[in-house]
Amino acid sequence: MTVIQALVLGAVQGLTEFLPVSSSGHLVIFQHILGIKEAPLTFDVLVHIGTLVAVCFGFWDDIISICKKPLSKLTYLLVVGSVPAGLIGFCLAPFFERAFESLLVVGIGLIFTGTVLRVSEYLANKNLGLKEAEETTYGNALFIGIFQALAIMPGISRSGSTIAAGLASGLERDFAARFSFLLSIPAIIGAGVFELKDFLVCGFPAYNIVPYSAGFLSAAVFGYFAIRVVIKLVREGRISVFSYYCWIVAVLTLAYYFLY
Repeated sequence: MTVIQALVLGAVQGLTEFLPVSSSGHLVIFQHILGIKEAPLTFDVLVHIGTLVAVCFGFWDDIISICKKPLSKLTYLLVVGSVPAGLIGFCLAPFFERAFESLLVVGIGLIFTGTVLRVSEYLANKNLGLKEAEETTYGNALFIGIFQALAIMPGISRSGSTIAAGLASGLERDFAARFSFLLSIPAIIGAGVFELKDFLVCGFPAYNIVPYSAGFLSAAVFGYFAIRVVIKLVREGRISVFSYYCWIVAVLTLAYYFLY
């Protein structure tokens, strides 16, 4: 892997991890474009750590608050919201691994992402959400967690699905975005732990230290930028602008799949 390829894939991972457009789907697409059959496991782990750094930096105050009050309502909500993805990801790992090889799955997933963004924004505009952490029920958290679990499929955006589920559940716009990003922390850590056993076997190839480091930094920087953009759009009630992007990319992806 060259430095340029690493920078591009790192930027794609950082941006699409938090923009509601599906990081997994875009990595599948860009791997096809760049001619990389499969991103090396070590690189994949590093760019995920980069996005983890981005979200921790962006929500440092919330993380410190949770650490100071680990038995708060928000902590329990995050635990409940994390359960579905953990269970489904563990039980159906082989199925999802095969799904990552298919552009057809990516295209269908992007159509789903665009649709839920559009519908959730409509619902949020019709019913002004006022729920903060204390007003949010564990049923709401579970509902959001189920949408996060669906996002294991490539093409379905984790951030888009969880923000959409939060808005549909009546969460206040800012809290819906914050909860989505905080919920990404255990999800990213869980994915990293799942890959850790293979990472320890593969080790860190010294000859790739420069491109791999570039990918890590690229994912962290672009991830933080994406977080700021999404929060701004959610607050302004314009998150559904990404629906059109998802649908356009879905059409192009499906056209490529069926024609080539």
